[in-house]
Amino acid sequence: MTCIAIIGFGEAGKIYAQDLARVAAVRVWDKKFLTPERDHLRALATQAGVQPSASLADALDGADLVLSLVTASSALEVASQAAPLLRAGQILLDFNSVSPETKRAAAKAVAAGAGNYLDVAVMAPVPPKRLATPLLIGGPTASHAAEILSALGCNACSASEAIGDVSAIKMCRSVMIKGLEALTTECLSAARQYGVEEAVLASLHASFPLLGWNDQLPHYLISRVAEHGVRRAEEMGEVVKTLQDVGIAGAMSQATQQVQAGLPARMAERGVSYSELVPFHWQETVDRLR
Repeated sequence: MTCIAIIGFGEAGKIYAQDLARVAAVRVWDKKFLTPERDHLRALATQAGVQPSASLADALDGADLVLSLVTASSALEVASQAAPLLRAGQILLDFNSVSPETKRAAAKAVAAGAGNYLDVAVMAPVPPKRLATPLLIGGPTASHAAEILSALGCNACSASEAIGDVSAIKMCRSVMIKGLEALTTECLSAARQYGVEEAVLASLHASFPLLGWNDQLPHYLISRVAEHGVRRAEEMGEVVKTLQDVGIAGAMSQATQQVQAGLPARMAERGVSYSELVPFHWQETVDRLR
């Protein structure tokens, strides 16, 4: 049976751990296992049918595949820490949303050891489709890894033999996706306070009738900022780096980063958690945070 180590036991890590445990032996490691949250997290891991590890080295020992699902700020650090622990034949699959240059730096760190490194771009939110979430894989052995992941039930596709290409796809896409979320949050927050949101939404629907501006789209886009804005803002920092690495200023993406961070910050200031806003209605959220 395939042995998989998952580094990072956040939202995506928990989903991949739980679903892959049906077809593989899965162990997990998260630095939060060293905090007061450890007992709760270890209990969640056990309930999901996966083995909580005592350390990063323990998680990697004997694993065929290593899935790194941490925050953008920790991605390079995790790859660097894992590099000397990896053995020949082990593959580190870097699922994290970071710039191509960050992925290349991680690949260089792993290449200094015995393991192999592959770039993975997660091309949609994980929770709805879980293992069926589209994955693009880049690197010299991307085709082989895509076959392994597909056999385990993942929706994986080899997209490039070069490290960084699939992350460039993901980062450029995020300019638009996270930007649309931020624009919608800013646009409708103002429209609500001026009392003209119905007219604004009607105009948007008239211009783009297939998108759902008259239905669930505004709720969905703003809910993504409310629930995941902190993580998305961190990712947008990597998007800005991606743009600036090729001479593009990234002014729009810098603004997107500010808006993505801003809504969760206002929620925190007012002591409002996302769970209190579910079922999510953007109008109620704007009113509550005035």
